[in-house]
Amino acid sequence: MKSLGNFLKEKRKQAGLTQLAFAERAGVALTVIRKIEQGKGNLQLEKVNHVLSIFGHSLAPVANKDIEKNQINDDENNGKWSLSCIRLT
Repeated sequence: MKSLGNFLKEKRKQAGLTQLAFAERAGVALTVIRKIEQGKGNLQLEKVNHVLSIFGHSLAPVANKDIEKNQINDDENNGKWSLSCIRLT
C-alpha cells in the first residue's frame, strides 16, 4: 500500500518539481511538503488537501467499518497513514 507521502512525492517528481518549487506553487511552507513526504504526523488536513488540490485530489475520512483490519496494521507503512485508511478523491 502506498503511503500519502510516497504518493505526493511521486506526483511531485512526475511534474518535475523540487520540494521548494512545489511548496511555492502550492502556497505553503517548504516544511509542510517535507512533513507530508516524510510521513510526519500532526499535519492539518486543510493544508494537506490544499497541497493535493494541485494534482486534483483531496483526502476524506473513511469510516472504520470500511477499513479492513489488515490495512490498518500494515507494517510496510510503520503505522503511518496510508491511502487505504483515507479516501483519496
